Amino acid sequence: MTRLLPYVLKTLWRHRSRTILTVVGSAIALFVFCFVGAVQEGMDDLRHRQVAQRSLVVFQAHKFCPATSHLPEDYVGKIRGLPGVTQVVPIQVFTNNCRASLDVVVFYGLPANRLRGIRDFRLLQGSWDEFEENQDAAVVGRAVAKRRGVKKSLSIGGVTVRVAGVFASDDPAEENYVYTHLAFLQRRHGGDLQGTVTQIEVQLDKQVDAVSACSAIDTLFESGPTETDTRPKGAFQLKSLGDLSQLIEMSRYLGLACVGLVLALIATTTVMSVQDRVKEYAVLQTLGFSCGRVFGLVLVESTVLSALGGLLGVAAAMVGLKVSRLSVGAEAVTIAFQSSASLAITGVGVSLLAGLIAGIVPAWLAARTEIVPALRQA
Repeated sequence: MTRLLPYVLKTLWRHRSRTILTVVGSAIALFVFCFVGAVQEGMDDLRHRQVAQRSLVVFQAHKFCPATSHLPEDYVGKIRGLPGVTQVVPIQVFTNNCRASLDVVVFYGLPANRLRGIRDFRLLQGSWDEFEENQDAAVVGRAVAKRRGVKKSLSIGGVTVRVAGVFASDDPAEENYVYTHLAFLQRRHGGDLQGTVTQIEVQLDKQVDAVSACSAIDTLFESGPTETDTRPKGAFQLKSLGDLSQLIEMSRYLGLACVGLVLALIATTTVMSVQDRVKEYAVLQTLGFSCGRVFGLVLVESTVLSALGGLLGVAAAMVGLKVSRLSVGAEAVTIAFQSSASLAITGVGVSLLAGLIAGIVPAWLAARTEIVPALRQA
């Protein structure tokens, strides 16, 4: 079949306007398919990473947006005394938007000397010392820094921080956060938040059952001034994402619709090509081409057409995802769009498969061409 490729390419170029339009249409469909896949991969990665960690999040019971959760800061010492607890970190959260958005900026305020103990960051520029020694300093994820054009300072929703460094993380979602000092965010409203925190992050020993630990923490504060709702970090984040996570799951249907669009587009173009070249296929058969070879010729044509569109769409999507570093978030939890090699391979594979399937019916019609009636056509 590889010997047929030059002939197929010449045929496609002969009808270049139709070919270009079909390739562009397929590219757009695969572009959307990859973007849908990128946010789904981001959701899966977020879920798997948090399951692998031994972290709990203590939040105020019956509250949702971080702006409404206020836990007494002295809960930290009480939680630290529970068996199996290795670290307890108070965190004040501020976000510019609690609703679903493509440009959520989340500030996490915590004791500066504890940050490197609970997060695995690589500082790309700046200084840890500058961050730890200055109350108004912050380290910014590189996705936020690139998206917002951050240089020396960052101002969001009345909060202005001095950028002491830009960090990278193996977890793409973390690169959409800004980490600053706990006391700095607590004083954001003139001291109204002193002595309270939004949430408390708890690290557990490997032998401790996470569900039992959650129950123990909530029981401890059941009769206290503020009830708590404790969950494994992954479960907490999924709960925070709420309806957004369901929409992301439903977006799989959009991905399937894109595949269907490629199938319909390639099949329609190939059928039109077959109908235009009925006499040509009859001539090929008189020259010794078998029905099977004519079938293969049309199948290769549809596959090449789909592959060209797939490669163009996937390449554009990968570049766009890499450059834009998009993320979607809700209630201070973000999902990073991920441009992985597996997604690119899947996109190209889908385009090849769609081309093969779309070409079956047109190839069968071409192979069944009757020589004499076809040659009599004007």
